[in-house]
Amino acid sequence: MTRILLTGSAGFVGSHLTERFLAEGHEVVGVDNYISGQRDNTALFLDHPRFRFIEADVSRAIPDPGGQLDWVMHFASPASPPHYQQFPIETLMVGAQGTQNGLDLARAHGAKFFLASTSEVYGDPLVHPQPESYWGHVNPNGLRSCYDEAKRYAEAITMAYHRHHGVDTRIIRIFNTYGPRMRPDDGRVITNFVHQALRGEALTVYGDGSQTRSFQYIDDLVEGIVRLMGVEEHEPVNLGNPVEFTMLELVDVLQQVLARPLPTRQEPIPHDDPRQRKPDIARAYDLLGWTPVVPLHDGLRRTIAAVPAEAASTPA
Repeated sequence: MTRILLTGSAGFVGSHLTERFLAEGHEVVGVDNYISGQRDNTALFLDHPRFRFIEADVSRAIPDPGGQLDWVMHFASPASPPHYQQFPIETLMVGAQGTQNGLDLARAHGAKFFLASTSEVYGDPLVHPQPESYWGHVNPNGLRSCYDEAKRYAEAITMAYHRHHGVDTRIIRIFNTYGPRMRPDDGRVITNFVHQALRGEALTVYGDGSQTRSFQYIDDLVEGIVRLMGVEEHEPVNLGNPVEFTMLELVDVLQQVLARPLPTRQEPIPHDDPRQRKPDIARAYDLLGWTPVVPLHDGLRRTIAAVPAEAASTPA
């Protein structure tokens, strides 16, 4: 049995990781302050004998849960543009001080440290697809910079602790991920499209809809994380689906899944919105034998099936 402290445990990704770890027989200490996490996600596990929850702001301190820790996994942070733009300072702090607090806790326990970084470190990329060796094209003071730069700093301090203090670290760069338990007001495209479609509203397409994203179902991401925990690799690893869709192609896929036409409406494209995003996953394949296996059609069906009826009928 492995004992894991997981920050951001009430978040979308954190809740699915908690579920996987408990199912595999591990002990999980979840930590969250609910800025963007959901109390319902914590409630899923509160009765589990190997789950313990601590409500805390990890930017200020991570309470030591006592006993031995094997992993400190830092997944706490607002991750969608509406949320991190609502909490820009908190986002910067959880990426900076929160990461250092996690690293200090791991070092004190002799534990391994796992950082959830993001494809946003590549910014609006000039290299396509994006390999881990690409340094990015990022606006350091734009509207999205509170998230982009927080994660770039988090990677830097994680590597510094590894090189200077010998902390055994892992870093992943997560590309667009979707699935059950995302907040209805998440603000990212699949959440927006699914909830608008279920409410009978026109789907909001920003710009001309030619910008691209690659969409990874949550189960594929969790599998990649678990596999990386089992190998010794300290450089960043992309985890994402390399199958690329324009926003208009995504509308077409959702129409096929719902078996009905979906009207759209255009809005101006947000400031600093990346024009394209697609991971190069050669490193993950070589290291882990990992590739995504859930097609977008199937993942959308699973996501839609998990939307509560009241959420489908209530404006986000």
